[in-house]
Amino acid sequence: MSRGFIKEGDQEEIPMVPPRAYLPEGVPNYVTKEGLDALKEELKSLEVERVKAGDNYIMVNFLDATIKLLVSRINSAVEVDLSKVSKDTVSFGAWVRYNGRVVRIVGVDEADVNKGLVSFVSPIAKALIGKKAGDIIELGKEGIVVEEVSFEPMTLTQIVHDKPVESQKITPRRVNEAPLDCSVAPQSSTPRNDELDDDIDLPTEANGPRRFEPEMNPIEFLPIVNERGNIVGRAMYVELHKGNKMLHPVAHLHVINGKGETTRLYWWHVAFGETPEKILKRKMAETLGLSGMVPKLKRQYIRESKTEKELVYVFTMVSEHDLPLPPEGKEYIGLFEKD
Repeated sequence: MSRGFIKEGDQEEIPMVPPRAYLPEGVPNYVTKEGLDALKEELKSLEVERVKAGDNYIMVNFLDATIKLLVSRINSAVEVDLSKVSKDTVSFGAWVRYNGRVVRIVGVDEADVNKGLVSFVSPIAKALIGKKAGDIIELGKEGIVVEEVSFEPMTLTQIVHDKPVESQKITPRRVNEAPLDCSVAPQSSTPRNDELDDDIDLPTEANGPRRFEPEMNPIEFLPIVNERGNIVGRAMYVELHKGNKMLHPVAHLHVINGKGETTRLYWWHVAFGETPEKILKRKMAETLGLSGMVPKLKRQYIRESKTEKELVYVFTMVSEHDLPLPPEGKEYIGLFEKD
């Protein structure tokens, strides 16, 4: 349609249609029954939204493109029959208790690390597949003890928000790294320790100054927004940091002392389903030990680098507390140069 025939009220940017969750090329699109049902429900919801869009061609085009991607994912879905799997070995669809926490290995579109649902192509899932209760896995700097394997529903651990319960006392047996399920193509990247756990373990004063560590979770969902901050989709962290320049929000916090001097600089990604203000309040409590304080929004702007594009919300707060020191180096400080 020619731009000359667009109604004045429709003169808005067309939102970028985010890709579906990352699925390596050549890897079957395995799904659980629940996952396939959820995809179909998502399709029904989008079709209803398309009808409501009426003659708003911008929204119709966006929904059509979104539906096309979803239909392709549904058509390629391979539902796994869990009745035929070995019940004592970790495989797709299993609930696994390790190091006191419980996760379930699911399809890429089902994955939600906040709920304990991990994609079968994620580093932790690939490390667990093929293992049995009692096995020990060395992955990054973390020793993983497989405590229980089940194909009956277990209470999942919210990895990001909840601290895992204490591990059961078991007598583990060490095994060599077993090969992954032959149907799952391995990824070439080597997992980092921060891909396993979002919990920040700050050093105690006895071990030196406390340090703030930015959180980087490759399989966490983040919102995709337009320049006004309106959410137009979502994508995994790993997809938003590969140079595709999909705009996503972050919160910067400047801590100022009574003299008006900036003493600390912190930042966090805004998680999908949360606002900059909400994520800031939660992270201040979790990582800085500050509760009940209300930072002030100073400004917002777009920061672009070679690998990403961020909508930055800059907050300031006056505090004389002894807070964790930020990371050292020009690269970290450079994130705040336009604040």
